[in-house]
Amino acid sequence: MASKIPRAIASSGGARLLLLVAGAATLAVAALLLCRHQPLVVPVAAAQVEKLAALATPEALGRELFHDVALSKNRTQACATCHSPDYGFADPRTLPSTGGAVSLGDDGTSLGDRNAPTAAYASFTPSFGKDAKGRWMGGQFLDGRAATLEDQAGGPPLNPIEMGMPDKASVVARLRESPRYAAAFEALYGKGILDRADDAYAAMTKSIAAFERTDEFSPFDSKYDRYLRGEEKLTDQEDLGRVLFFSSQFTNCSQCHRLRDIGGAEKETFSGYVFHNIGVPANTAARAVNGTAPGHVDHGLPDGKIVIEPALAGKFKTPSLRNVAVTSPYMHNGVFKDLRTVILFYNKYVSKSPKRQINPETGEPFGPPEVADNLALEELKSAPALDDKRIDALVAFLKTLTDRRYEHLVAR
Repeated sequence: MASKIPRAIASSGGARLLLLVAGAATLAVAALLLCRHQPLVVPVAAAQVEKLAALATPEALGRELFHDVALSKNRTQACATCHSPDYGFADPRTLPSTGGAVSLGDDGTSLGDRNAPTAAYASFTPSFGKDAKGRWMGGQFLDGRAATLEDQAGGPPLNPIEMGMPDKASVVARLRESPRYAAAFEALYGKGILDRADDAYAAMTKSIAAFERTDEFSPFDSKYDRYLRGEEKLTDQEDLGRVLFFSSQFTNCSQCHRLRDIGGAEKETFSGYVFHNIGVPANTAARAVNGTAPGHVDHGLPDGKIVIEPALAGKFKTPSLRNVAVTSPYMHNGVFKDLRTVILFYNKYVSKSPKRQINPETGEPFGPPEVADNLALEELKSAPALDDKRIDALVAFLKTLTDRRYEHLVAR
C-alpha cells in the first residue's frame, strides 16, 4: 500500500493528509478481518487512498481545482475552459459570431469584451506598480487590476459573465460537496478551513496559483529555447527574424517585448509588462453580439480602477509572446486573426506605402484607434518600415517561441 502513495508529502499539510489516508486504510483492513467474505473492501479503499493522496500538495489540489466545472454556477465552466492546457492555456472555442475574439460564459449566453489572455508564463508577471522609468507595469489581467496570481484566480468564479457564482460562500459550498476536497483543504490549510468562507476562498486561489507556478505553465522548451541551449538550429528565415526582433536599428519589437536586460538571455518571457496604447481599433464584430452598450469605450488601465488618470486611457499591459503562434486571435480585444496582420498593423505607423495601410483580413484600411489619445508614437515610430521578407522572417521567429507540446498546432 505504501508504495502507491506519492512522494510529495514532505510538507506538514502532506503529512496530515497522509494520516487521513492511513486511517482510511486501517479501517479497510479492519473491515476485511471482520468480513472475510467481502474481499472487495480493500481494493475500493485502496482506490480512495490513491485519490486522497493525489491532492497532497497545493499544486496538486490547484490542478484539480483548475479543471473543475463545479466552481461555476451551472457546472459547465472551469478555469481550463478559457485557459485550455491543450491550446497554450488560451480559449480554443471559436464562435461563428465572434471568431473566438471573446469568451462565452457559464450561462451559455454571456460574452466578454476582451480576449482571454494565455495563462502560460503568467507567474513571471511582476506585481502591479511602476518601473524604474516611472511607467505603470505588471499585475494580472489586461488592465493589471489583480496584483498577484492569487488575486487573479479569485476573479473569474465571481464574475457574472464568466463562471457566474454569486459569492465566495457559494463557491466554498461547492468545495464542501467533495470529500476529497474536504480532506485536502483540512490537511493543507488547517482544520475547519471550509467553515470559514473567506479563508477557504483564499486557500482555493492559493492552490490554483501554486499550480500556475509549476513548469507545466512555463516549461521554456520551445525551439528557441532549445536553440539557446545548443540543442537545435534555427532556419535561415527564423534566424533572420531573431536578429530583427532583438535589433534596435531595424525593428522596435524588443522595446516592449523583452523582460531581460540582454537580448537572447534564457528564460525570456518576451514582455516588459509595461502598459501602452498602440492604437488598436475597436472590435466591432464582437461588439455587435456581446451586448456592449453603443458608444462604450474600453479604456484599459483606468478601467481596472487601480489608477484612474486621463493620460492612461487606452493603455493595456504588454503581453508575453510565448506561444503567440497558437493563441490567436490577437490584441486585447481579439480584433486580428493572423499573426502577420499584427506585424503589418505595427508597420503601418512607419510605412508610407498606401497598401501598408490596408488590413489584409478585411481589405479595408486599418480602423482608427479606439482611444486616439496617449498613443505610444515614440515607440511605434522608432524603427524603419519592413518589407515582406522581413515581415515573414519575424513571423517565422515568433513561431519558434511555441512550447514543444504545442508545436503540432503551429500552421506551417
